[in-house]
Amino acid sequence: MRAATIRDGKIVVAEHPDPEPGAGQVLVRVHAAGLNGADQAQLLGLYPPPPGSGVPDDIPGLELAGEVAATGPGVTRFAVGDPVMALVAGAGQAELAVVPERQLMPVPEALDSPHDGAFPEVFSTAYDALFHQVKLRTGEHLLVHGAAGGVGTAAVQLAVALGARVTATVRDPDARSAVAALGANVIAPEECAPGGSYDVILELVGGPNIPTDLRSLAVGGRIVVIGVGGGFAAELNLIELLYRRATIAGTNLRTRSPEEKALLARQIERYVLPNVSAGRLRVPLAAAYPLDQVADAYAHFAGGGKIGKIALTF
Repeated sequence: MRAATIRDGKIVVAEHPDPEPGAGQVLVRVHAAGLNGADQAQLLGLYPPPPGSGVPDDIPGLELAGEVAATGPGVTRFAVGDPVMALVAGAGQAELAVVPERQLMPVPEALDSPHDGAFPEVFSTAYDALFHQVKLRTGEHLLVHGAAGGVGTAAVQLAVALGARVTATVRDPDARSAVAALGANVIAPEECAPGGSYDVILELVGGPNIPTDLRSLAVGGRIVVIGVGGGFAAELNLIELLYRRATIAGTNLRTRSPEEKALLARQIERYVLPNVSAGRLRVPLAAAYPLDQVADAYAHFAGGGKIGKIALTF
């Protein structure tokens, strides 16, 4: 099979042996796979697959969609030819991928390719952050920092579907109308001054925002950090934390066990996919590139200024 491959710090296309499914595993013929910040970090040597995950460390990709090509012993839910998608620990950007059956989700008819390949990681990440980590509720006010990317656009839509009020910061003026069309009140980052009354803040930028985030919380407010591209470190005023009875949480999905990923997949099926089928959620796609143009896809991702996701097609 051919796959996006990390070679000497560059992303290229290379041949690899075809994987074979074992017990409880499914071989997926990949049609599309999304690009994410973790892939860029892996390319730079900063974010290898978790130890014991069983995925090669030279093929990136945390999400994929395609059709079942073969099944291993004990597989009962999916059959050859079924359209499926999944959040994986790595190696998703390949023509073939082996995935535990319990991590697979069916692809709704409303989600076409390549949008399906750009769905699992961002919607799973946003769902987990908002509803597991900080328990966003109907009627609360959510602030999404850095909302133009994949996770940001997913989070805005999930919160709007819940009935929360959403404010989103978007740096690029040209991208603000597209995020506003998802249901958010969009502002420039510099307009987000201390003294707000946000119940929940989804932090996709990182450390530099944390002091202002804390001063912008309502009493009992919660901050969840899932992006640190703007910086790892933050200066924290504990008096502000105590005064607001605030909570700061952090999360990621890649290092979670197969059992945790399977549980999250069932929750996405139950609570999120019906909204996709009803047309209330979609995957904004900035661009799709064939595998042979993988270097261009990564350069586009690294350049910023995009709205939504970038996908590879196979």
